[in-house]
Amino acid sequence: MLSSFYPAFIFLLVSFLTGILFVTLGYILGPQEPTKIKEEAFECGFEAFEDARMEFDVQYYLVAILFILFDLEVAFIFPWALVFKEMGIWAFWVMFIFLAILTLGFIYEWKKGALEWE
Repeated sequence: MLSSFYPAFIFLLVSFLTGILFVTLGYILGPQEPTKIKEEAFECGFEAFEDARMEFDVQYYLVAILFILFDLEVAFIFPWALVFKEMGIWAFWVMFIFLAILTLGFIYEWKKGALEWE
C-alpha cells in the first residue's frame, strides 16, 4: 500500500533537500557585509518598534490591498482559460464583463491618485 506513495515521498525529499541546498549556497556564496541599516526590520513603511499610537501613512496598505485585488484576478483567469473551449462563447462574455469591471475599477483608482506614491 505504501509503495504507491513512494513518488510523493521522493518528490518531498528532493524538494526539501533542494531548498536546503539553495539556502546554504546563498549563505556561503553571498556577501557577508552586515550594516545597521541592513539589519533593521522593514515591513510596513515605518519603524517596527515604536509607539503604537503614532500616526502612519495609509498609502502603503492601500497599495498592498490594490496589489492583492488585481493579483487575485489571475486566480480567476487561469481556471477560465482551462475550460474556455468547453464553456463556449458564454464563458468569453462572462470573463469580458469581469475584466471590464476590473478595468473600470483600475481607471477609477488611477484617476483618484491611489497609485501615486508621495
